[in-house]
Amino acid sequence: METRSSVKLGLIPWFVCALGALFYSYEYLLRMSPSVMAENLMRFYHLTGAQFGYLSGSYYYYSYVAMQILVGVMMDRFGPRRLLTFACFLCAVGAYLFACSDYIVVAMIGRFLVGLGSAFAFVGAAKLATIWLQPRYFALMSGIIFCLGMLGAAFGDIVLRVIVDSAGWQTAMIAAAIGGVVLSVIIWAVVRDRNPYYENQYLLHTTDMSSVLSGLKQALLNRQIWLCGIVGCLLYLFLSAFAELWGPAYLAQAHGIDRVHAANANSMVFIGCAMGAPLWGLFSDFLELRRIPIIFASLAAMIVFCILLYVQSLSLISIYILLFLFGFFSSVQILVFAIAREVTSIKISGTAIGLVNMLVMIGGIVFPPAIGKILDLNWVGTMVDGARIYSAHAYVLALSLLPLGILVGILATLCLRETHCEIHMEDEQHRASTG
Repeated sequence: METRSSVKLGLIPWFVCALGALFYSYEYLLRMSPSVMAENLMRFYHLTGAQFGYLSGSYYYYSYVAMQILVGVMMDRFGPRRLLTFACFLCAVGAYLFACSDYIVVAMIGRFLVGLGSAFAFVGAAKLATIWLQPRYFALMSGIIFCLGMLGAAFGDIVLRVIVDSAGWQTAMIAAAIGGVVLSVIIWAVVRDRNPYYENQYLLHTTDMSSVLSGLKQALLNRQIWLCGIVGCLLYLFLSAFAELWGPAYLAQAHGIDRVHAANANSMVFIGCAMGAPLWGLFSDFLELRRIPIIFASLAAMIVFCILLYVQSLSLISIYILLFLFGFFSSVQILVFAIAREVTSIKISGTAIGLVNMLVMIGGIVFPPAIGKILDLNWVGTMVDGARIYSAHAYVLALSLLPLGILVGILATLCLRETHCEIHMEDEQHRASTG
């Protein structure tokens, strides 16, 4: 007979992890918000395509990427509760600064702060999963974290578009900042660094600094961690360079869709990701394989995007379906974090995940401005209300970087070691000894 305590044990860990995932969802809304207001921002600050890429993408990713290894070390040393609370509040401050200034420098600082706070989100949520859940649930929880992030992005695509059109982009960002303050209070009140229902596990937040630094060295010297990051970076371009930034503008210009429908269509990428990420985690666990799902799903994503990019006169429903499939197949990249977890000890899981996440997000620094530069080189001089308008041909040339990147990512996946979903030997021995 199931007791009340067993129900408590079953529900509380998932609820704590869900709050970490909710913060990831919130930061993802902030991350992709400029894509919804691209024309508004370019007009407001008189930006070129490359300048918009730097403001919305690079200044976010500069702080995000630079912090990842440090974030992982801090999670292993201090635990996620205080760090996630502060990070969420920092995101809210950055969103407010981004919204409330007429000066581009202040807007850049705001995006930088959003990136700084966001750097803690995925690593912190993943760290909570290692503390509160058994190892066999990590791939599933990674998918759920990613799922909630994508739902936040889809929500941003649809709801922010309505707020931007009705009340302005600054009002939309102020509302997002208020939501961040509320969420930071909830995280502080609920999240804990220790799972009291599993006393024999590693007490991660008491790990001494020398052990953490030793773990950092182990992670940096682990070839598989670097391969995970490279594969993840190249497969993540569907979000960092397309759905989060250039997707709505491309759909509006190349396929002749109005702004509202373009935002709704772009949200299908995030919805596909939200559905795909946990399913790929479950499917991979069922097969007890990691590499094969990554290879075949990535190949399918590349084919789908090539159809969307190079086939003309697609119907609106076809575009919706293709974008959904693109997100669904591309979300398989979440499995690189499961591989990283399986090839390292739980004691340095935050450091390893932080290193992988840093490499994944480097694409957000390099590719958005590169795409913007290609657009600027192929701009024919068209302006509408002070904003540059790029031709469909220019978008096709610029976005051709994406299928090329995915192809290289597939080839790099062949170099990954298959873990067969088995956790690190030290963790296995510890679990066996504690029963």
